[in-house]
Amino acid sequence: MIDTYERIVELVKSSERIVITSHKGPDGDSIGSSLGLYYFIQQLGKQAAVCHPDEAPIFLKWLNGVDAIIPFESYPNHVRDLLESADLIFCLDYNSPERVGQEMAQVLLAARGKKVMIDHHMFPADFCDIVISETTCCSTSQLIYELIDQSVNVDLINENIGTPLYLGMMTDTGSFRFPSVQPRTHDIIADLLRKGVKHSMVHEKVYDSNTLDRLQLRGFAIAERFQKLNDFPVAIISLSAADLQRFNYKKGDTEGLVNVALSVEGIMIAGFFVEKDGIIKISFRSKGDYFVNEMSMNEFSGGGHKYAAGGMSADNLESTIQKFIDLVPTYFS
Repeated sequence: MIDTYERIVELVKSSERIVITSHKGPDGDSIGSSLGLYYFIQQLGKQAAVCHPDEAPIFLKWLNGVDAIIPFESYPNHVRDLLESADLIFCLDYNSPERVGQEMAQVLLAARGKKVMIDHHMFPADFCDIVISETTCCSTSQLIYELIDQSVNVDLINENIGTPLYLGMMTDTGSFRFPSVQPRTHDIIADLLRKGVKHSMVHEKVYDSNTLDRLQLRGFAIAERFQKLNDFPVAIISLSAADLQRFNYKKGDTEGLVNVALSVEGIMIAGFFVEKDGIIKISFRSKGDYFVNEMSMNEFSGGGHKYAAGGMSADNLESTIQKFIDLVPTYFS
């Protein structure tokens, strides 16, 4: 693996047009790993473009460098030109080209530049020239740290690199409480703090900054859209498009609601169902001996980790929730 990391760094040094991509529906880890790598590439004396399918959520707009991300949904021609002319393309925090959306995936697959996948999700698709797929790692941001460290460049890490990497590790581990956290994770965090990362500021920006609309939406979801199944340790929170409109929804306002459902005493499996853009987007979380990735992959065109997965449905909200309820005895008995 060390040789692979060193090879990637040599590719960066020998490339002139570098593009960093990540998945649709950006989160802390996709943005954190992208910007951590972006600033590391600058430290190597190179430049890169960060091209994501869509914009960062509002609760991550504070992050230094987030304005440099070019969303395909807003600038499709510009992103297409960058990908088509790139000689090196990073594919971060996703295991399949479909994760960047159908249109951007077509451009990505047709691009002739060398592709490097760095990811921690199961079942990586075969579309990249170099693949680092570490499914036991807590986050792609941790893998970017490993890229820097194992290629003997750890001294280049500064606050600009370390802050997004800390963000990605923090958000993908639920503030370092998920089973995916390893002793190595805390070793890395300690090093990032020594290099100037203000961890309390990151926590405050992510978890302690709310608009009134966001708080009211979340309160409504918990009070009015929470459902517990009688015979199983399963909870559901759901929101319709009308619910979102009522509370002036902004991207990121529902972040973490599925974990709220999972936190209820006695609940081992949680599902969050939200109606957006004409489809139902689903987040699953679990703990203990209950795993949600297989059901998500088999039944909801999704996938992910054992304890955290996502999916989607073209059915309406009520039918999708009923389908999940009907599947619970099959997957969680």
